[in-house]
Amino acid sequence: MRSTSVCRYLTEVEMIDPKRLTATGKSEYQPIDQSATPEALAKNRRIEIILTPKLDELYNLITK
Repeated sequence: MRSTSVCRYLTEVEMIDPKRLTATGKSEYQPIDQSATPEALAKNRRIEIILTPKLDELYNLITK
């Protein structure tokens, strides 16, 4: 739910094209810290934003 909230903000407030966003949850499946302490659980409640370039534009920059 955390990642979908961020995606919603980015599309509705920042006007980013929703086709460029994907929401995923990884905390229990790919934890940063595997211990059960409150601090470890807080580390695992996170979002990660991965920026991917438009490959055609990147190619054009490289080939110039």
